[in-house]
Parts: sequence; structure tokens; C-alpha cells
Amino acid sequence: MINYTERITLLMQDVVARTPRLSFIDLREILVFGRFGRSDAEGAFATCHCLTLPESEPGYFFWRDRTTGELTRRSQWFVTKSPEVRILQTKIKYLVSFALPRFCNQSLERSRKAELYPERTEPWVAKLDTIVHELYHIDPDETGLRRVTRADGSHSPRSHGPLYYETVAEMVQAYLASNPDPSLLAFLRDDFDTLGTRHREITCTTFRNFPSFPQRYQEAVDMPADPIVKIEPLKAPTQPVLYTEADLVVRHFTETGVRRLPAPGHHRAA
Repeated sequence: MINYTERITLLMQDVVARTPRLSFIDLREILVFGRFGRSDAEGAFATCHCLTLPESEPGYFFWRDRTTGELTRRSQWFVTKSPEVRILQTKIKYLVSFALPRFCNQSLERSRKAELYPERTEPWVAKLDTIVHELYHIDPDETGLRRVTRADGSHSPRSHGPLYYETVAEMVQAYLASNPDPSLLAFLRDDFDTLGTRHREITCTTFRNFPSFPQRYQEAVDMPADPIVKIEPLKAPTQPVLYTEADLVVRHFTETGVRRLPAPGHHRAA
């Protein structure tokens, strides 16, 4: 059996230790978890989720009459907040999710980032590129995701840009040139089927409320009442607003789905 998210976490620790641009990252404040993603479907290989975003300004939803445009009703006032995740009393600031089996089956040969690497670079390096890519999203100032800088030094409203991809590729090549322990990278060399043959079961740390995971939510706040417009009550959050290690479980991933292991598994927080 192989816990894929644990292997990624161990590799991340080495990447951060050997990469100056990422040296500010405290892996104890990062949690890696698995999500299901089919190889034959479109979608991200991995995603960086920020838990450090500040509470939003108060706001509300509203409805208008389609004919007159007149305001007919609105929701309660609310603020949007990030849930809290604490693992062994450590506050988690970022989550990084990996979509299996999609992540395992990516290849540099079929990627737009292939042109950023030397011609004979091994195909599995695409997976290492994705891991570094997600780490690079982490903002040194903890104000959200890293802001993208254009070539002229200005900030882009987008989360990616040509310079971003080039910087990631440079970090990946520098890391490989530092002669990391090959055993840390070995699991990246296999696609999902090969991993399954080699290890029998591929598992990932997930959240108990899978396929959900910690996401921002709305919380009602008291504001001046509007007696003219009907007020619709705000729905209470359907998912936890506080997560702990008790909310982590290990699940078995296959090509077609995910199942929870029959006995509690060992989960490891980054």
C-alpha cells in the first residue's frame, strides 16, 4: 500500500529545503490531501487552497422583479469567512489537493510546459513541476495566493502568467540539479496503473466529509433592518467551520472511484 499524499508531503519537505525561493514555507502549516479526478476528464491536476484570506466586508444577496427591475427581497447581511483547520494544535494556512488518478498520469510530453524543459527531460518531471507550481502559489506575506508579476514588474490580476511557469521550471531544474535522494522521487516515475500493480492499493489522506473539503462560507451578521423589503434568512453552513485531525481519514483511490478504508488509517499532516 502507498499513501500518495504522504509521499508528496515528504517530497515537498525536501523541495522547500533545497529551493531558496520556497524556503519561507513552513510545511507544518500546509496540509496535503487527495481529491478524485479521472484521467480522461478535463480539470486541474492539483490546487492550492488558501485559508489566510481575511473576512469579507458585509454584503447580501438580492432579487429583482424581472419586469420592473424593482428590488423585491434580499438575504440577511453576511460576511464571507475561511474555515479554521487545526492539526495537532497547529493552525493550517494552506491546503494543497491532488486529483488522482489524473495527477499520476500526466506527462511532460503532452504538456504545454514541455517547451520550458530540455528536450530529453523525462516525462514524469511534469508531476514534479505541478508540485512546485502549487508550492509557489503560497504567498510569503500570507495574504492569500501569490500575486503574479508581469515582465514589467506590475501585478497581474491572474493567478498565472508566462513568467510564473518559467520560474517554476527554473526551480524544478535547480532542484533536480541539487542531487536529491532518488527514493523521494521514485513514486513520481510510475503512472496510476503501474503504481497499483506495484503497491496493490493507492491511498490518500482526505477529509471525513469527502468529496467536500474546507471552503469559505457565509455567516449572518446584524445590520440595520430594511422594513420595506422582505428579508430571506441566510442558510446555515452545511459543512464544518472548524476541522481537526479527527476530520482526516484515509481513502483508497482507483481509476473509477474512491472508497474509505474499513479500518482507521494513519494520516499525516504536513
